[in-house]
Amino acid sequence: MTSALITPDLNPEEQQRVDIIFKGIEAQLGFVPDGMRLFSTSPPLLESFMINIGYFMVHTRLSQELLASIRYLVSAKENCSFCVSFNAKILINLGLPFKELKGLRENHHNAPLPEGEKILLNIALASINDPKGITKEDIDQAKRFDFTERDVFDVVVMAASNKAFTHVLRSFNITRQGTL
Repeated sequence: MTSALITPDLNPEEQQRVDIIFKGIEAQLGFVPDGMRLFSTSPPLLESFMINIGYFMVHTRLSQELLASIRYLVSAKENCSFCVSFNAKILINLGLPFKELKGLRENHHNAPLPEGEKILLNIALASINDPKGITKEDIDQAKRFDFTERDVFDVVVMAASNKAFTHVLRSFNITRQGTL
């Protein structure tokens, strides 16, 4: 069994701030993922991280299926088994059959998303795989499906944030739930 390289050590005031955040996470998910526990090492960064998550959870233009697909596929590329499992469960809860998860990883072009969201998924993944490969034509293609430049920006930020998160987890040996 692996163990985390660091363990949050908070003073009582910081612990109170973190406990409030964790209570909300637990109400939403039923548990507090170890990745979020790790972020409690720095309560201001945990708060910032939660604001980012909150923004995407209530996004009015991008579906949760698209956003979970981005996180799932970026996590798979970055070999973050913790994040892959977490986002696979979200996709299954959103209605994606378990057997289609492997197919999604093998060929994201077959993602069960509307055509316009597939374009956004391609842009998000390109931002991780070949950021300089994104073109004005890619953005214009998304616009033809009534997506905005903000929508394009948001999916790229989602992908980049997820990649950064996977690196933070791996840096401190958070490889599965129960490490912290």
